[in-house]
Amino acid sequence: RGVRLTDMAKTFRPYAERCVESIRQAKDVIGAEKASSGGVLNIASARVIGTYSLPFIVHKFKTKYPNVNVHINIGRSSDVLEMVLNEDVQVGLGRELTHPDILTMHLYNEDVMLATSPDHPFAIKGEASIYEIAREPLILYDRESSYFVLISQVCREAGISPIVEMTLDSVEATKHMVELGMGISFLPKVAVRAEVERGSLSLIPMQDGHLVSLPTALMLREAHHYSPTVLAFLDVVKEFHRLDTDLLNA
Repeated sequence: RGVRLTDMAKTFRPYAERCVESIRQAKDVIGAEKASSGGVLNIASARVIGTYSLPFIVHKFKTKYPNVNVHINIGRSSDVLEMVLNEDVQVGLGRELTHPDILTMHLYNEDVMLATSPDHPFAIKGEASIYEIAREPLILYDRESSYFVLISQVCREAGISPIVEMTLDSVEATKHMVELGMGISFLPKVAVRAEVERGSLSLIPMQDGHLVSLPTALMLREAHHYSPTVLAFLDVVKEFHRLDTDLLNA
C-alpha cells in the first residue's frame, strides 16, 4: 500500500529535497578536492587503447587533476583483467571481458578494418570480399591478441583458410609492412587514422556484410568504496566518450 504525505510533510518536502541535493553537491566538491590534492592512479590498458586513446584521456585528467601521479601498465586484455582482479591496478581498459568480481562499463565498439597499400588492387577496386582476401598474403597482429582471435573467427565462419604471411606483436610494425606492400592486414581503425590521412594506407570496405568490431570497456574490481581519484577518473572517461552510464549504480 502507498504512503500518503500529510499536509505538513508536503510543505516540508521541497526543503528536504534541497537539503539532499546540497549534501550530494557537497560530497562532489569534497571528492573533487581530495582528487585534486594528489594521490596515485594505477591504470592497466590493452595495447591499442593504451597507444591511441588513453593518452588523450590522461591528458584531460591531468589537466583537471595535475597533482595526481598516473602509472600505466600496458598488456593484453587478459593481462589487464588479471591486474584488476589482483588489485595491482585500480582501473583497467581493454576488450570487454566478463568476470563475477569485475564491473565493466562499455566505452565503444572498436572497428577493425581491412588495410592495404594504396596501389593494391583492392584499393583500386574500392572493396573486397572475404573470399578474395583468402587469396592474399595476410599480415596479422599478435596470435594471442583479441584481434587475431576475432579475425580467425570471421575466417572460420566464412569457411576460408587465410594465407598468413607473417605475424607481428606490434601494430606499428604491421602498418609498415602493409605500407611496403608485403601483404594486407586487419587493423584497428583508430590505429591507422594518420596513415589514411596522408595516403600511405587505404581502408577497404568488405563485401558480404562482414563487419569486424571489438567491444571495448573500462573495468573495476567490485568494491564497496572507491577513492576520489578513481571516481574522478571515471568522470573524465565518461565525459571523453560522452557516456551517461552510472557504472557504480548500474
